Amino acid sequence: MTETFQDLGLPAHLLRALEAQNITTPTPIQSQAIPHALNGRDVMGLAQTGTGKTNAFGLPLVTAMLEMQGKPAPHSVRGLILAPTRELARQIQEQLLLLIKGTPMKVGLVVGGASLNAQANRLARGTDILVATPGRLLDLLDRRALNLAETRFLVLDEADQMLDMGFIHALRKIAALLPEERQTMLFSATMPKQMEEIAQSYLVKPARIQVNPPGKPVEKIEQEVHFIAKGEKLGLLKEMLDGHRDELALVFGRTKHGMEKLAKMLEKAGFAVAAIHGNKSQGQRQRALEAFKTGRVRVLVATDVAARGLDIPEVRHVYNYELPNVPDNYVHRIGRTARAGRDGRAVAFCAPEEMGELKDIQKVMKRDIPVASGTPWEKIMPPQGQGAKPAGGRGKPGGARRAQQRKRSRGNGPARGNKGQAA
Repeated sequence: MTETFQDLGLPAHLLRALEAQNITTPTPIQSQAIPHALNGRDVMGLAQTGTGKTNAFGLPLVTAMLEMQGKPAPHSVRGLILAPTRELARQIQEQLLLLIKGTPMKVGLVVGGASLNAQANRLARGTDILVATPGRLLDLLDRRALNLAETRFLVLDEADQMLDMGFIHALRKIAALLPEERQTMLFSATMPKQMEEIAQSYLVKPARIQVNPPGKPVEKIEQEVHFIAKGEKLGLLKEMLDGHRDELALVFGRTKHGMEKLAKMLEKAGFAVAAIHGNKSQGQRQRALEAFKTGRVRVLVATDVAARGLDIPEVRHVYNYELPNVPDNYVHRIGRTARAGRDGRAVAFCAPEEMGELKDIQKVMKRDIPVASGTPWEKIMPPQGQGAKPAGGRGKPGGARRAQQRKRSRGNGPARGNKGQAA
Protein backbone atom coordinates (compact mmCIF):
# COMPACT_ATOMS: atom_id res chain seq x y z
CA MET A 1 0.00 0.00 0.00
CA THR A 2 1.19 3.51 -0.77
CA GLU A 3 2.62 5.10 2.35
CA THR A 4 1.95 8.80 1.64
CA PHE A 5 -0.17 10.98 -0.64
CA GLN A 6 3.03 12.37 -2.16
CA ASP A 7 3.69 8.91 -3.61
CA LEU A 8 0.40 9.09 -5.52
CA GLY A 9 1.53 12.04 -7.62
CA LEU A 10 -1.09 14.53 -6.45
CA PRO A 11 -0.51 18.25 -7.12
CA ALA A 12 0.97 20.44 -4.40
CA HIS A 13 -2.32 22.26 -3.87
CA LEU A 14 -4.09 19.05 -2.85
CA LEU A 15 -1.24 17.93 -0.64
CA ARG A 16 -1.54 21.21 1.25
CA ALA A 17 -5.33 20.82 1.46
CA LEU A 18 -4.95 17.33 2.94
CA GLU A 19 -2.32 18.52 5.40
CA ALA A 20 -4.66 21.27 6.56
CA GLN A 21 -7.19 18.55 7.42
CA ASN A 22 -4.54 16.46 9.20
CA ILE A 23 -4.99 13.70 6.61
CA THR A 24 -1.56 12.18 6.11
CA THR A 25 -1.92 8.53 5.10
CA PRO A 26 -4.08 7.12 2.28
CA THR A 27 -6.66 4.48 3.16
CA PRO A 28 -6.56 1.21 1.19
CA ILE A 29 -9.32 2.29 -1.21
CA GLN A 30 -7.53 5.59 -1.81
CA SER A 31 -4.09 4.09 -2.39
CA GLN A 32 -5.50 1.58 -4.88
CA ALA A 33 -8.08 3.70 -6.71
CA ILE A 34 -6.30 7.04 -7.08
CA PRO A 35 -3.42 5.84 -9.32
CA HIS A 36 -5.88 4.24 -11.80
CA ALA A 37 -8.09 7.33 -11.76
CA LEU A 38 -5.13 9.68 -12.31
CA ASN A 39 -4.21 7.62 -15.36
CA GLY A 40 -7.68 8.23 -16.80
CA ARG A 41 -9.00 4.71 -16.30
CA ASP A 42 -12.57 3.89 -15.24
CA VAL A 43 -12.73 2.59 -11.67
CA MET A 44 -15.14 0.28 -9.85
CA GLY A 45 -14.48 0.46 -6.14
CA LEU A 46 -16.09 -1.91 -3.64
CA ALA A 47 -15.60 -0.72 -0.09
CA GLN A 48 -17.81 -0.30 2.93
CA THR A 49 -18.76 3.10 4.29
CA GLY A 50 -16.18 4.92 6.36
CA THR A 51 -13.19 3.79 4.28
CA GLY A 52 -12.42 7.13 2.61
CA LYS A 53 -14.27 6.78 -0.69
CA THR A 54 -14.98 10.50 -1.03
CA ASN A 55 -11.30 11.37 -1.30
CA ALA A 56 -10.70 8.25 -3.40
CA PHE A 57 -12.69 9.88 -6.20
CA GLY A 58 -12.48 13.51 -5.07
CA LEU A 59 -8.70 13.83 -5.24
CA PRO A 60 -8.26 12.55 -8.83
CA LEU A 61 -11.36 14.48 -9.93
CA VAL A 62 -10.06 17.79 -8.58
CA THR A 63 -6.62 17.00 -10.02
CA ALA A 64 -8.16 16.63 -13.48
CA MET A 65 -10.17 19.83 -13.05
CA LEU A 66 -7.08 21.80 -12.10
CA GLU A 67 -5.52 20.81 -15.42
CA MET A 68 -8.48 22.00 -17.50
CA GLN A 69 -8.27 25.39 -19.17
CA GLY A 70 -10.79 28.21 -19.04
CA LYS A 71 -14.17 28.32 -17.38
CA PRO A 72 -17.09 25.93 -17.86
CA ALA A 73 -19.63 27.05 -20.46
CA PRO A 74 -23.02 28.37 -19.29
CA HIS A 75 -25.42 25.61 -18.19
CA SER A 76 -22.66 23.01 -18.54
CA VAL A 77 -21.10 20.64 -16.00
CA ARG A 78 -17.55 19.36 -16.31
CA GLY A 79 -17.70 16.75 -13.56
CA LEU A 80 -20.86 15.10 -12.21
CA ILE A 81 -21.17 13.20 -8.93
CA LEU A 82 -24.41 11.30 -8.24
CA ALA A 83 -25.34 10.31 -4.68
CA PRO A 84 -28.52 8.66 -3.35
CA THR A 85 -29.37 10.99 -0.47
CA ARG A 86 -29.30 14.70 0.30
CA GLU A 87 -27.10 14.13 3.33
CA LEU A 88 -24.46 12.22 1.40
CA ALA A 89 -24.53 14.74 -1.46
CA ARG A 90 -24.00 17.63 0.95
CA GLN A 91 -21.19 15.79 2.71
CA ILE A 92 -19.43 15.20 -0.62
CA GLN A 93 -19.78 18.88 -1.52
CA GLU A 94 -18.33 19.94 1.83
CA GLN A 95 -15.27 17.73 1.35
CA LEU A 96 -14.72 18.95 -2.20
CA LEU A 97 -14.94 22.58 -1.05
CA LEU A 98 -12.05 21.86 1.32
CA LEU A 99 -10.03 20.41 -1.56
CA ILE A 100 -10.61 23.34 -3.97
CA LYS A 101 -10.14 26.11 -1.41
CA GLY A 102 -7.98 28.85 -2.93
CA THR A 103 -8.83 27.91 -6.56
CA PRO A 104 -11.40 29.49 -8.91
CA MET A 105 -13.26 26.18 -9.19
CA LYS A 106 -16.97 25.96 -8.38
CA VAL A 107 -18.70 22.98 -6.77
CA GLY A 108 -22.48 23.01 -7.05
CA LEU A 109 -25.13 21.06 -5.18
CA VAL A 110 -28.62 20.13 -6.41
CA VAL A 111 -30.87 18.07 -4.16
CA GLY A 112 -34.55 17.88 -3.37
CA GLY A 113 -36.09 20.01 -0.66
CA ALA A 114 -34.53 23.25 -1.99
CA SER A 115 -35.70 25.85 -4.49
CA LEU A 116 -35.62 24.49 -8.04
CA ASN A 117 -35.48 28.00 -9.50
CA ALA A 118 -32.55 29.02 -7.32
CA GLN A 119 -30.64 25.90 -8.31
CA ALA A 120 -31.37 26.52 -12.00
CA ASN A 121 -30.11 30.08 -11.72
CA ARG A 122 -26.82 28.97 -10.17
CA LEU A 123 -26.30 26.35 -12.89
CA ALA A 124 -26.74 28.98 -15.59
CA ARG A 125 -23.21 30.26 -14.92
CA GLY A 126 -21.64 26.87 -15.55
CA THR A 127 -20.25 24.45 -12.97
CA ASP A 128 -16.91 22.69 -12.59
CA ILE A 129 -18.22 19.89 -10.37
CA LEU A 130 -21.88 19.24 -9.65
CA VAL A 131 -22.99 16.97 -6.81
CA ALA A 132 -26.59 15.82 -7.30
CA THR A 133 -29.27 13.36 -6.34
CA PRO A 134 -30.68 11.61 -9.45
CA GLY A 135 -34.27 12.80 -9.08
CA ARG A 136 -33.45 16.49 -8.74
CA LEU A 137 -30.91 16.28 -11.56
CA LEU A 138 -33.60 14.92 -13.89
CA ASP A 139 -35.94 17.74 -12.83
CA LEU A 140 -33.33 20.29 -13.90
CA LEU A 141 -32.52 18.45 -17.11
CA ASP A 142 -36.22 18.40 -18.01
CA ARG A 143 -36.32 22.16 -17.51
CA ARG A 144 -33.23 22.54 -19.73
CA ALA A 145 -31.50 24.25 -16.83
CA LEU A 146 -28.31 22.36 -17.66
CA ASN A 147 -26.90 19.93 -20.19
CA LEU A 148 -24.37 17.14 -19.85
CA ALA A 149 -22.80 17.37 -23.30
CA GLU A 150 -19.50 18.63 -21.85
CA THR A 151 -19.40 16.33 -18.84
CA ARG A 152 -16.05 14.54 -18.99
CA PHE A 153 -16.05 13.01 -15.52
CA LEU A 154 -18.76 11.00 -13.76
CA VAL A 155 -18.86 9.51 -10.27
CA LEU A 156 -21.57 7.21 -8.92
CA ASP A 157 -21.24 7.04 -5.13
CA GLU A 158 -23.10 4.47 -3.03
CA ALA A 159 -24.47 3.02 -6.25
CA ASP A 160 -26.06 0.06 -4.49
CA GLN A 161 -28.23 2.34 -2.38
CA MET A 162 -29.34 4.18 -5.51
CA LEU A 163 -30.65 0.84 -6.76
CA ASP A 164 -32.31 0.13 -3.39
CA MET A 165 -34.06 3.50 -3.56
CA GLY A 166 -35.46 2.85 -7.03
CA PHE A 167 -33.19 5.15 -9.04
CA ILE A 168 -32.42 2.57 -11.73
CA HIS A 169 -34.67 4.25 -14.33
CA ALA A 170 -33.27 7.69 -13.50
CA LEU A 171 -29.73 6.37 -13.91
CA ARG A 172 -30.59 4.93 -17.33
CA LYS A 173 -31.99 8.29 -18.47
CA ILE A 174 -28.93 10.16 -17.22
CA ALA A 175 -26.57 7.69 -18.88
CA ALA A 176 -28.19 8.36 -22.25
CA LEU A 177 -27.43 12.09 -21.93
CA LEU A 178 -23.73 11.72 -21.15
CA PRO A 179 -20.99 11.78 -23.80
CA GLU A 180 -19.34 8.46 -24.54
CA GLU A 181 -15.88 9.98 -24.13
CA ARG A 182 -15.65 10.38 -20.38
CA GLN A 183 -14.05 8.88 -17.29
CA THR A 184 -16.37 7.13 -14.87
CA MET A 185 -15.85 6.00 -11.30
CA LEU A 186 -18.40 3.84 -9.49
CA PHE A 187 -18.22 3.18 -5.76
CA SER A 188 -20.43 0.81 -3.83
CA ALA A 189 -20.47 -1.01 -0.51
CA THR A 190 -22.18 -4.10 -1.94
CA MET A 191 -22.50 -5.68 -5.38
CA PRO A 192 -26.12 -6.74 -6.08
CA LYS A 193 -26.88 -8.46 -9.38
CA GLN A 194 -28.46 -5.36 -10.88
CA MET A 195 -25.18 -3.52 -10.37
CA GLU A 196 -23.71 -5.43 -13.31
CA GLU A 197 -26.19 -3.69 -15.60
CA ILE A 198 -25.18 -0.31 -14.21
CA ALA A 199 -21.49 -1.16 -14.58
CA GLN A 200 -21.94 -2.21 -18.20
CA SER A 201 -23.90 0.95 -18.98
CA TYR A 202 -21.44 3.35 -17.39
CA LEU A 203 -17.97 1.79 -17.28
CA VAL A 204 -15.45 0.74 -19.93
CA LYS A 205 -12.87 -1.88 -18.89
CA PRO A 206 -12.73 -0.57 -15.31
CA ALA A 207 -10.07 -1.26 -12.73
CA ARG A 208 -11.95 -3.32 -10.13
CA ILE A 209 -10.88 -2.65 -6.56
CA GLN A 210 -12.25 -4.40 -3.49
CA VAL A 211 -10.77 -3.57 -0.12
CA ASN A 212 -13.43 -5.17 2.11
CA PRO A 213 -15.72 -8.09 1.28
CA PRO A 214 -19.29 -6.84 0.76
CA GLY A 215 -21.27 -7.07 3.98
CA LYS A 216 -18.20 -7.20 6.23
CA PRO A 217 -18.45 -4.59 9.01
CA VAL A 218 -15.53 -2.58 10.29
CA GLU A 219 -13.55 -4.86 12.58
CA LYS A 220 -13.20 -2.23 15.29
CA ILE A 221 -16.95 -2.15 15.89
CA GLU A 222 -17.99 -3.96 19.06
CA GLN A 223 -21.35 -5.57 18.25
CA GLU A 224 -24.03 -7.07 20.48
CA VAL A 225 -27.68 -8.10 20.25
CA HIS A 226 -30.39 -8.08 22.91
CA PHE A 227 -33.40 -10.36 22.51
CA ILE A 228 -36.17 -8.23 23.91
CA ALA A 229 -39.91 -7.75 23.48
CA LYS A 230 -40.92 -4.81 21.34
CA GLY A 231 -42.69 -3.11 24.22
CA GLU A 232 -39.55 -3.26 26.38
CA LYS A 233 -37.17 -1.67 23.86
CA LEU A 234 -37.69 1.94 24.95
CA GLY A 235 -36.79 1.20 28.56
CA LEU A 236 -33.57 -0.56 27.62
CA LEU A 237 -32.62 2.17 25.14
CA LYS A 238 -33.06 4.91 27.75
CA GLU A 239 -31.05 2.88 30.25
CA MET A 240 -28.18 2.46 27.79
CA LEU A 241 -28.21 6.06 26.57
CA ASP A 242 -28.14 7.22 30.17
CA GLY A 243 -24.83 5.40 30.60
CA HIS A 244 -23.01 7.61 28.08
CA ARG A 245 -24.78 10.98 27.97
CA ASP A 246 -21.56 12.78 26.96
CA GLU A 247 -21.01 10.63 23.85
CA LEU A 248 -22.74 10.82 20.46
CA ALA A 249 -25.23 8.08 19.66
CA LEU A 250 -27.24 7.26 16.54
CA VAL A 251 -30.53 5.39 16.89
CA PHE A 252 -31.95 3.75 13.77
CA GLY A 253 -35.48 2.58 13.07
CA ARG A 254 -37.68 1.75 10.09
CA THR A 255 -40.48 4.29 9.84
CA LYS A 256 -40.67 8.07 9.75
CA HIS A 257 -43.61 8.20 12.14
CA GLY A 258 -42.05 5.73 14.55
CA MET A 259 -38.74 7.57 14.75
CA GLU A 260 -40.42 10.93 15.23
CA LYS A 261 -42.43 9.45 18.11
CA LEU A 262 -39.29 7.87 19.60
CA ALA A 263 -37.41 11.19 19.46
CA LYS A 264 -40.21 12.92 21.36
CA MET A 265 -40.24 10.21 24.04
CA LEU A 266 -36.46 10.45 24.49
CA GLU A 267 -36.69 14.23 24.70
CA LYS A 268 -39.38 13.90 27.35
CA ALA A 269 -37.03 11.60 29.25
CA GLY A 270 -34.43 14.38 29.36
CA PHE A 271 -32.13 13.50 26.47
CA ALA A 272 -30.78 16.10 24.05
CA VAL A 273 -32.16 14.57 20.86
CA ALA A 274 -32.96 15.41 17.25
CA ALA A 275 -34.52 13.40 14.42
CA ILE A 276 -34.02 13.16 10.67
CA HIS A 277 -36.28 11.28 8.29
CA GLY A 278 -38.14 11.70 5.02
CA ASN A 279 -40.90 13.87 6.47
CA LYS A 280 -38.42 16.52 7.57
CA SER A 281 -37.63 19.42 5.25
CA GLN A 282 -34.10 19.82 3.98
CA GLY A 283 -33.59 22.74 6.35
CA GLN A 284 -34.80 20.74 9.34
CA ARG A 285 -32.56 17.81 8.46
CA GLN A 286 -29.55 20.06 8.02
CA ARG A 287 -30.14 21.86 11.33
CA ALA A 288 -30.51 18.51 13.12
CA LEU A 289 -27.23 17.26 11.65
CA GLU A 290 -25.40 20.46 12.57
CA ALA A 291 -26.69 20.25 16.14
CA PHE A 292 -25.50 16.64 16.32
CA LYS A 293 -22.09 17.39 14.82
CA THR A 294 -21.47 20.24 17.23
CA GLY A 295 -22.68 18.27 20.24
CA ARG A 296 -25.68 20.46 21.04
CA VAL A 297 -27.66 17.24 20.81
CA ARG A 298 -26.11 13.92 21.76
CA VAL A 299 -28.67 11.54 20.30
CA LEU A 300 -29.76 11.50 16.66
CA VAL A 301 -32.79 9.35 15.80
CA ALA A 302 -33.02 8.44 12.13
CA THR A 303 -34.43 6.20 9.46
CA ASP A 304 -32.14 4.69 6.83
CA VAL A 305 -31.96 8.09 5.14
CA ALA A 306 -28.96 8.60 7.44
CA ALA A 307 -27.42 5.15 7.09
CA ARG A 308 -25.17 6.40 4.31
CA GLY A 309 -23.32 9.64 4.08
CA LEU A 310 -23.06 10.61 7.71
CA ASP A 311 -19.36 11.11 8.38
CA ILE A 312 -19.16 12.19 12.01
CA PRO A 313 -16.06 10.58 13.54
CA GLU A 314 -17.21 11.32 17.10
CA VAL A 315 -20.18 8.91 16.87
CA ARG A 316 -19.38 6.27 19.47
CA HIS A 317 -22.63 4.28 19.62
CA VAL A 318 -25.12 3.02 17.03
CA TYR A 319 -28.40 1.48 18.16
CA ASN A 320 -30.52 -0.63 15.84
CA TYR A 321 -33.74 0.04 17.71
CA GLU A 322 -35.51 -1.77 14.87
CA LEU A 323 -33.63 -4.12 12.58
CA PRO A 324 -33.64 -3.13 8.89
CA ASN A 325 -35.64 -5.02 6.27
CA VAL A 326 -32.61 -5.00 3.94
CA PRO A 327 -29.74 -6.84 5.66
CA ASP A 328 -27.02 -4.80 3.94
CA ASN A 329 -28.46 -1.70 5.59
CA TYR A 330 -27.35 -3.07 8.95
CA VAL A 331 -23.75 -2.86 7.77
CA HIS A 332 -24.28 0.68 6.52
CA ARG A 333 -25.95 1.72 9.76
CA ILE A 334 -23.20 0.48 12.04
CA GLY A 335 -20.63 1.94 9.66
CA ARG A 336 -21.54 5.35 11.11
CA THR A 337 -19.28 4.53 14.07
CA ALA A 338 -15.63 3.42 14.27
CA ARG A 339 -14.71 6.01 11.66
CA ALA A 340 -11.33 7.64 11.11
CA GLY A 341 -9.55 4.93 13.08
CA ARG A 342 -11.73 5.21 16.18
CA ASP A 343 -13.47 2.43 18.07
CA GLY A 344 -17.22 2.04 18.00
CA ARG A 345 -20.11 0.10 19.47
CA ALA A 346 -23.22 -1.24 17.71
CA VAL A 347 -26.20 -2.51 19.70
CA ALA A 348 -29.11 -4.35 18.10
CA PHE A 349 -32.54 -4.92 19.66
CA CYS A 350 -34.33 -8.00 18.35
CA ALA A 351 -38.03 -8.58 19.02
CA PRO A 352 -39.67 -11.95 18.23
CA GLU A 353 -40.94 -10.79 14.85
CA GLU A 354 -37.42 -9.64 13.87
CA MET A 355 -35.69 -13.02 14.05
CA GLY A 356 -35.86 -13.36 10.28
CA GLU A 357 -34.13 -10.02 9.79
CA LEU A 358 -31.42 -10.97 12.29
CA LYS A 359 -30.73 -14.26 10.52
CA ASP A 360 -30.44 -12.45 7.17
CA ILE A 361 -28.05 -9.89 8.66
CA GLN A 362 -25.81 -12.59 10.13
CA LYS A 363 -25.87 -14.47 6.84
CA VAL A 364 -24.69 -11.38 4.95
CA MET A 365 -21.92 -10.74 7.50
CA LYS A 366 -20.98 -14.43 7.65
CA ARG A 367 -20.82 -14.20 11.44
CA ASP A 368 -23.10 -14.25 14.46
CA ILE A 369 -23.61 -11.12 16.53
CA PRO A 370 -22.67 -11.80 20.17
CA VAL A 371 -25.68 -12.10 22.49
CA ALA A 372 -25.65 -9.58 25.35
CA SER A 373 -28.98 -10.48 26.94
CA GLY A 374 -31.96 -12.71 26.34
CA THR A 375 -32.18 -15.94 24.39
CA PRO A 376 -32.88 -16.25 20.64
CA TRP A 377 -36.63 -16.32 20.36
CA GLU A 378 -36.77 -19.52 18.32
CA LYS A 379 -35.13 -21.37 21.21
CA ILE A 380 -37.70 -20.33 23.79
CA MET A 381 -40.85 -20.26 21.66
CA PRO A 382 -42.86 -23.44 20.99
CA PRO A 383 -43.90 -24.51 17.48
CA GLN A 384 -46.74 -22.37 16.19
CA GLY A 385 -50.16 -23.50 17.36
CA GLN A 386 -49.13 -25.23 20.64
CA GLY A 387 -50.20 -22.21 22.65
CA ALA A 388 -47.49 -22.33 25.30
CA LYS A 389 -46.13 -18.99 26.38
CA PRO A 390 -42.39 -18.40 26.00
CA ALA A 391 -40.34 -17.96 29.08
CA GLY A 392 -38.75 -14.63 28.22
CA GLY A 393 -35.09 -13.86 27.59
CA ARG A 394 -32.89 -15.95 29.84
CA GLY A 395 -29.70 -14.13 28.97
CA LYS A 396 -26.20 -14.91 30.03
CA PRO A 397 -25.00 -13.48 33.34
CA GLY A 398 -23.65 -9.99 32.84
CA GLY A 399 -24.20 -7.62 35.75
CA ALA A 400 -27.12 -5.78 37.25
CA ARG A 401 -28.29 -4.18 34.00
CA ARG A 402 -28.58 -7.51 32.20
CA ALA A 403 -30.21 -9.12 35.20
CA GLN A 404 -32.76 -6.33 35.17
CA GLN A 405 -33.28 -6.87 31.46
CA ARG A 406 -33.86 -10.58 31.97
CA LYS A 407 -36.41 -9.77 34.63
CA ARG A 408 -38.22 -7.45 32.23
CA SER A 409 -38.09 -10.04 29.47
CA ARG A 410 -39.88 -12.57 31.68
CA GLY A 411 -42.97 -10.38 31.70
CA ASN A 412 -45.92 -10.58 29.34
CA GLY A 413 -44.13 -8.73 26.51
CA PRO A 414 -42.68 -11.85 24.83
CA ALA A 415 -46.02 -13.64 25.05
CA ARG A 416 -47.70 -10.88 23.12
CA GLY A 417 -44.76 -10.84 20.72
CA ASN A 418 -45.29 -14.55 20.03
CA LYS A 419 -48.63 -13.62 18.50
CA GLY A 420 -47.08 -10.78 16.49
CA GLN A 421 -48.73 -8.19 18.76
CA ALA A 422 -45.84 -6.76 20.73
CA ALA A 423 -46.79 -3.29 21.90
